[in-house]
Amino acid sequence: MIAATGASQLEFLDALVREPVDWAKVTFFHLDEYVGLAESHNASFRRYLKERIVSRIQPRAFDFVDGEAGDVYNECRRVGQIITQQTIDVAFVGIGENGHLAFNDPPADFDTDEPYIVVNLDEACRRQQVGEGWFKGIDEVPAQAISMSIAEILRSREVLCIVPDRRKAAAVKAAVELNVNPMHPASILQTHERVTLYLDPASSSLLKS
Repeated sequence: MIAATGASQLEFLDALVREPVDWAKVTFFHLDEYVGLAESHNASFRRYLKERIVSRIQPRAFDFVDGEAGDVYNECRRVGQIITQQTIDVAFVGIGENGHLAFNDPPADFDTDEPYIVVNLDEACRRQQVGEGWFKGIDEVPAQAISMSIAEILRSREVLCIVPDRRKAAAVKAAVELNVNPMHPASILQTHERVTLYLDPASSSLLKS
């Protein structure tokens, strides 16, 4: 399984860990992580996942991305080598306010075959993190992250995309109704055979039907 983070995933993960699954047989992978952010920081995705998944269900393994690694490109290769040896049954993802999938901000790289890549975070993405309360100001938000690539997300047999909240409505509309385009990264999900999109009335409010 691939696990996403962020405010949009809180209720979903609370429900997920209550499911009658033999979690001791499940291996998780980390979707993305800020570069240079300490695990002790409130916004650390390693901290988020350890608190909301690992400590509650004790899975067989959880392969984390270390954003504090001395060489982040080597870290991409390290975790990439691990995930390419696995078959991913399901990826849990969200959509950012700017349409990003993982931390693949627009224009997203649809062509790279690398499982994990270092990305620059755009201003809209960084402002979202402030708006959700993870940081006090945009200057505190790291400028880079390690992100699972678009191609690696699409390798999953199934994708569950959980997108609540009115502030995501425009991004949802672009992902569903516009042509597949790197400027709307989540639109790439249109090309996957098994995607389930979970919306609420607010996030779906701009859709035609």
